[in-house]
Amino acid sequence: MIEVRGVDKRYGKHVVVDGISLTLLGSGMTAIIGPNGAGKSTLLSMISRLSKVDSGSIRVDGLDVATTSGDVLARKLAILRQNNQIGTRLSVHDLVMFGRYPHSRGRPTPLDHQQVAQALAYMNLSDLAGRFLDELSGGQRQRAFVAMVLCQDTDYLLLDEPLNSLDMNSAVAMMKRLRRAADELGKSIIMVLHDINYASCYCDQIIAMRAGQVICQGPPQDVIEQGMLRKIYDMEIPIHHVDGQRIALYFT
Repeated sequence: MIEVRGVDKRYGKHVVVDGISLTLLGSGMTAIIGPNGAGKSTLLSMISRLSKVDSGSIRVDGLDVATTSGDVLARKLAILRQNNQIGTRLSVHDLVMFGRYPHSRGRPTPLDHQQVAQALAYMNLSDLAGRFLDELSGGQRQRAFVAMVLCQDTDYLLLDEPLNSLDMNSAVAMMKRLRRAADELGKSIIMVLHDINYASCYCDQIIAMRAGQVICQGPPQDVIEQGMLRKIYDMEIPIHHVDGQRIALYFT
């Protein structure tokens, strides 16, 4: 369980996250949605300790993120940021092996190689393991980065816009693979998403943010609702029911 209590983040006089309190359970898929500047990525980065909390506290399975050693925290959660600055002349296999560093300390064991092979297979990358990152398509490269955090073998995966730059086919395939990881491997996957229909169709819970605050937290049927979406995005978004799913027509 991830517990966020009264968390603030400011840059100068600008409040980015404003007194947020919420609880994230230890399994399933959670989407964080909201307009640009809502504080979604900042919240994710504070949970992973990439950004310092100005006030309040965050605990992961009872461990205080601010004081827990990096080694211990890296075995609890893994994060994929929006922009990943890693040399393109790196093979897919070597990239995914980076995810084992908290366990191997740069000296991979047979178990580490086994975990890498499993992560590559899970993301359908086994045939591309020897390819360099700059030889991959955008969708293949994104799958490689997700395989890296999956290979870290943590209970929690924090993904900041994992569908960034993906076409429709690749985005659907990515969400299906993440859904499998949550269901089959028992992972808790928390991701920032801009497309609310992916959140509606694949996630168990949605956290909606606006102006640094949580507007709503709950299952898709509570959030993907016309009145609630008006509060979040300040626009009228009709909702249609298609094959049991709530679909927002925000392009009309």
